[in-house]
Amino acid sequence: MTKKTLTVRPPEEREDAPAIQKKGRGWAISTTRLDAIHEQARIAKLNPTEAQKALGARLNEANLGKFKLTRQQVIGSAIVDFACNPLKIAVSIDEGGDPALVARRDKSLEAVGVQVLRFAAADVLADPDAVVTQIVAAMKARYDERGRARRSQPRVGRSYSR
Repeated sequence: MTKKTLTVRPPEEREDAPAIQKKGRGWAISTTRLDAIHEQARIAKLNPTEAQKALGARLNEANLGKFKLTRQQVIGSAIVDFACNPLKIAVSIDEGGDPALVARRDKSLEAVGVQVLRFAAADVLADPDAVVTQIVAAMKARYDERGRARRSQPRVGRSYSR
């Protein structure tokens, strides 16, 4: 049996590998567009609407366990009002926008595994506690769903049983 020596290929042979994107985490978005989206999110975070203020205040008081919801989060090329990255849940408040654009944005987020919860601004202002209850219930359901998926996968590696 012969031993094979591992070597690093010269750079001219490695160029066909795709470059790792530093910004955007895999989304095909130019850096200038991504910077503009982040700037829009920063401005929106500094100037929240009444519905966002009401929901944000109630979410701060709610018992979310070890999870938190971040305000004005950028996911791909979309800005959502609140997001929980570990659970892949986005909360958006409808404040009168183009329904076709909203549907397309939701579809692109759901294509990468983000569950979008959408609430009307009037509903948030009328009863923010009911909206928080729905969000917490969705977070618990998502947590349970991800736990079941994790447990159903076969373990890889050594087995310690004899």
